Amino acid sequence: MGDSNPNPPRISVHQALGGGPVADVLLWRKWCGGVVMLASATMLWYLFERAGYNFLSFLANVLLLLVVILFFWAKSASLLNRPLPPIPNLEISEKTVGKVADELQVWINFALSLAHDIAIGRNLKLFLKVAVCLWLVSFIGSLFNFFTLAYFGVILSLSVPVIYDKYQHHINEKLSVTHRIIQTQYRKIDETVLRKLHLPSNKEKKMQ
Repeated sequence: MGDSNPNPPRISVHQALGGGPVADVLLWRKWCGGVVMLASATMLWYLFERAGYNFLSFLANVLLLLVVILFFWAKSASLLNRPLPPIPNLEISEKTVGKVADELQVWINFALSLAHDIAIGRNLKLFLKVAVCLWLVSFIGSLFNFFTLAYFGVILSLSVPVIYDKYQHHINEKLSVTHRIIQTQYRKIDETVLRKLHLPSNKEKKMQ
């Protein structure tokens, strides 16, 4: 018998994130992109949360400045025989629209299946899971507004993948212990409470 490896195989975080330029930025392999992303998020958070700048006004002013610059650039280029602004064709391909539509279809169907299982199937366990998740989202949303929450999301996206990639085995051990504790507590609640709260399904009602 061979010696079993106590450590599970290492997961490639870079491949899990897609293995493209986004993964390089999130793992700080392209540190310039990470710095730009963090600096931009910090600047936007400061403008909207600390300086009290209005998002709609900010967006309108940025677009106005961009349109003015491009307009005078094109005018001066035609007068001085200079090249026009290097603007690519701004259009969305049908392939991209199809991919987005397929992804939305998967998530919408998943949400509808959950709603069906709760409303029609009367799945009490699923109902409690969804209710707890929605309550947690509501609780977190009451602590922070949207821009602060989005800023925290950017910071976490630039820190969690790097930390997990560096300390993957230690984090997996802690998560495994936590998962076992949660499973044990859930089984206790399931045996003492949930199984006693049996809700008849529509099929059982029809049989009656």
